[in-house]
Amino acid sequence: MLTSTVARGALRRATARSSVPTQHLLFATVAFAPRTQGNSERPSLLSMDSTRPSPASKRQRTGVEVAGVTPRHEAGKTFNVPGLVVREHTFTVPLDYSGQSGTYKGQTITLFARELLGPARNENLPFLVYIQGGPGFEAPRPCEASIWIKSAVNSHRVLLLDQRGTGRSAPITTANLARRGGPEEQAEYLALFRADHIVRDCELVRKLLVPSSSFGGKWAVLGQSFGGFCATTYLSQAPEGLMEVMITGGLPPGINQPCSAEAVYTALHNRVLAANAKYYERFPGDVDLVGRIVRYLAAQPGGGAQLPSGSLLTPRLLQTLGLSGLGTGGSFERLHYLLDSFFDADGEMTPAFAKGFESWQSWDTNPLYALLHEPIYCQGAGSAARWAADRVRAGDNFAAAFDAAAAARENWPVMFTGECVYRFMYDDIAALRPFKATADLLAERSDWGMLYDTTALAANRVPAAAVSYVDDLYVDYDMAMSTASCIKGLKVWVTNEYRHSGIRDDGGRIFDRLLGMARNAVFD
Repeated sequence: MLTSTVARGALRRATARSSVPTQHLLFATVAFAPRTQGNSERPSLLSMDSTRPSPASKRQRTGVEVAGVTPRHEAGKTFNVPGLVVREHTFTVPLDYSGQSGTYKGQTITLFARELLGPARNENLPFLVYIQGGPGFEAPRPCEASIWIKSAVNSHRVLLLDQRGTGRSAPITTANLARRGGPEEQAEYLALFRADHIVRDCELVRKLLVPSSSFGGKWAVLGQSFGGFCATTYLSQAPEGLMEVMITGGLPPGINQPCSAEAVYTALHNRVLAANAKYYERFPGDVDLVGRIVRYLAAQPGGGAQLPSGSLLTPRLLQTLGLSGLGTGGSFERLHYLLDSFFDADGEMTPAFAKGFESWQSWDTNPLYALLHEPIYCQGAGSAARWAADRVRAGDNFAAAFDAAAAARENWPVMFTGECVYRFMYDDIAALRPFKATADLLAERSDWGMLYDTTALAANRVPAAAVSYVDDLYVDYDMAMSTASCIKGLKVWVTNEYRHSGIRDDGGRIFDRLLGMARNAVFD
């Protein structure tokens, strides 16, 4: 589950532009006055031109021992970007919260976060922690006050927390994961990086960072995509720390099932077929072009073309461009232009396409996304995913529809796939090849920790609001609405104005509306 979407490379290209064109209906944006509380003296931030830590930023704070570890918080340097004051924080937390004796007992990891304030530096505002989409992606790196952040700093002190295993929070890389030992050791380690541990990290960070004098020590949560899954886990497991929750395109499916992966991917493959139909209606000339590309790749030695990374671009790997090319704002156009660059004058693959294809993928920089993709849907006993996406694709309903070679031979449209991690990707993608056995172990694991407590959600008292996108390619609308009905008091804004990337495309409007819904300032 990606955030704003899935393929990291495509997002880099999209966010590098000064703006992203969107189309939506026009409604007035509601501005909300920030909540305030009694004045209290707090250490001032650095001057606008200073990047050295102030005395206040050097102070450390420790907490009560957790799982045999004494947690610690240290404030770091403060600096400025246009429209924002940025303060860095690090937190020492347990690697394993179970407290059981074993390999990881007493071991710690360091979490990293950036706190954002508006130019007024109002430290009397409540904290809001942003939980990024993924799994396995770090928090945004703001270069200015833009999209949803520009609105959020008017009402909150925003904390961009790198989830464990990402960014500067004990990042998992292909190199350091290989040093963890064999597949068994790697799988055991990776099991500590799901939503249940992310939420425990958030709670520990909250206790270290937010004083009881600040809104009773509570904070708000904004979760995008997989971050919304985590926010729902938070509501299930530690609602006492929350003052309000907002979810964008991230109501998790099948919260009352041991593993919803098969149902998720069945619905996804149907949505992807519909998205392909829309794409080829928009660019009918690409039917012939993609068929030609597939025939070219199939004719290469080994059944594919070598990419600069060592990956093998096979027809089936080409189809994975749909992961980021079919479901976000402007993605159809980006996919079309990438495909348009494939052939040179001699009918060979261009270096521009090869480089562009790999820039759309993040398997080498964010391997957690691949390795934990199906386990995010698993909880409790008997919850093995067992390569659900592969089983669904190979079934009678979809095997023929996604057969690229057959489609190319018959001059039918070649179907791109959606947000799936198939087992063959551990053969075709060089960065993933060393971890195929590890992925197999994770696919068969059936003793995952619980993620959701439907009894607690049915008794929810935390103000909560969510936006659910009718045409969301990544999170099934019907499954999301089923989950919404299980969360007491949740207010849902249903819209077809945006795709999954709404928080990126029109984040200010979306944030303001959800905050108003949570605070009873906007009624549907």
